[in-house]
Amino acid sequence: VQLVESGGGLVQPGGSLRLSCAFSGFNFNNYGMRWYRQAPGKARELVAAISSDGGSTNYADSVKGRFTISRDNAKNTAYLQMNSLKSEDTAVYYCNAVHFGTRINYWGQGTQVTVSS
Repeated sequence: VQLVESGGGLVQPGGSLRLSCAFSGFNFNNYGMRWYRQAPGKARELVAAISSDGGSTNYADSVKGRFTISRDNAKNTAYLQMNSLKSEDTAVYYCNAVHFGTRINYWGQGTQVTVSS
C-alpha cells in the first residue's frame, strides 16, 4: 500500500485547507482511513477517522465542528477538510490506512500544515 498526502501549506488563522490522501496498492474499500497529526515536541495524535464504507466517522474533541473527514472510494482518496484553522492546528499531518480485518496499517509521508499570520 502506498499513501501520498497533499494539500498542506501555510494559512492564516481562520482559514481553510483540504488535505488529500491518495491510496494505491490494494483494495481501498477494505481500509478504514485516519488522519493523525504531530506538532513539534508533541506526541502524534489521532485527528479523525472514517470507516471503510464511509458510514462512520470520529473526531478528536479539539477539531469537532471544524474538520471533516471524507472518502471517495471511486477515486481511492481520503480527504480532510479543515476550516476555522487555529495556530494550535500547526503540525505535520499523516494519513493512515487500516485493514478492516487484519488491522495491518500503513502510513503516508506526511504533509506540513502551518497556521500563522
